[in-house]
Amino acid sequence: MITDILKSAYHPSEVLAMVRIKFGNISLSDNKEPLENIACHTSDRDFCYASLNKVSRSFAIVIQQLPEELKDPVCVFYLVLRGLDSVEDDMDYPAGLRLPLLRSFHEKLFDKDWRIENVGDSHDYRVLLANFDKVIRAYQALDEDYRLVIADICQKMGNGMADYAERKVVTLHDYNDYCYYVAGLVGIGLSSLFSASGLESARLKDEAELANSMGLLLQKTNISRDYYEDLNLGRTFWPKQIWGKYTDRLDELQKNPSSPESLACINELVTDALTHVGNCILYLNMIRDKQVFKFCAIPQVMAMATLAKIYNNPDVFTEVVKIRKGIAAKLMLKTNDMDSVRKSMEKFVAEIRKKLNTEDPNYTQTKKRLNRIIEALDDVKYNPNILLEGTIEQTVLF
Repeated sequence: MITDILKSAYHPSEVLAMVRIKFGNISLSDNKEPLENIACHTSDRDFCYASLNKVSRSFAIVIQQLPEELKDPVCVFYLVLRGLDSVEDDMDYPAGLRLPLLRSFHEKLFDKDWRIENVGDSHDYRVLLANFDKVIRAYQALDEDYRLVIADICQKMGNGMADYAERKVVTLHDYNDYCYYVAGLVGIGLSSLFSASGLESARLKDEAELANSMGLLLQKTNISRDYYEDLNLGRTFWPKQIWGKYTDRLDELQKNPSSPESLACINELVTDALTHVGNCILYLNMIRDKQVFKFCAIPQVMAMATLAKIYNNPDVFTEVVKIRKGIAAKLMLKTNDMDSVRKSMEKFVAEIRKKLNTEDPNYTQTKKRLNRIIEALDDVKYNPNILLEGTIEQTVLF
């Protein structure tokens, strides 16, 4: 934490936010015990929450924003998809076994004793899958409405992952399609869980395009940011339809990160991600439960903060670029309603506008997308009950 405080030394409000989270009721206890040891002496439910803390600490913190009714279903939902994703990411697991397992992974949810050893691309992911029977039993303890949603999304995602294990992301259609399978479906599944809980309108589960946009914004932000890390791991999800305009080889961009071509490439990826912000604003405007709202809104404003950070930033090509933890802490504390979302979104839109360069080939499109975000914020500000028949910039068909 000391390193993070030093990074925010000139931003006292960030330091205060980190301290409030560390010593308030938002932070998690830092259990240093190995997950494999925890698995030996905890209940199925407790193992799920311990696993969540190990494999995604940020999500484990955000899930605390949820009402009690939804915490277990969302925790199990995440771990089921995390297990599925761990199978997909393990390139050492032979494709002849990996691809069929991706397509049949949802069927394992009906076998309370199923688990698999030595699969996963990191230690904790392998431990999770080695003890997946605990996750399955926690899944089977959920109400049927929740189980049906989780199994359905798992089946669709597994088949999509298997499809893209055998094909590359080349076109923008591929890019949108891939992000739908690995992230849009998460948004759609969460909407169905929210509706099933009775805490949100039954109509929410029918707004698939809005929910899809919630997932696509987060996924495209991560993909745009993770150029350096992914390239070092021998993979990439940047669509060739974009990067092919600026280079013949994607790895060439890091040789001259400040070149107009490199910057134009990352800027076009950010501009593409901005397409989904308007729909995300409309989605958030539909949420009525305050705790569900925070759970949904915090990752979205953090995504906008990240897009503002990486826009026109040559560091994307030479290191892992992330927003300061102090900024994340502030957003986590102050994102409580649409008014706070509006203020944050306007701030990050302004940051991107300051970086705009008229020489950038995407200048006009980027400016248009930023203006559209402000228009969407004004729409929900001045018309809180805005009808959703016409969503903003619908781009993904599925």
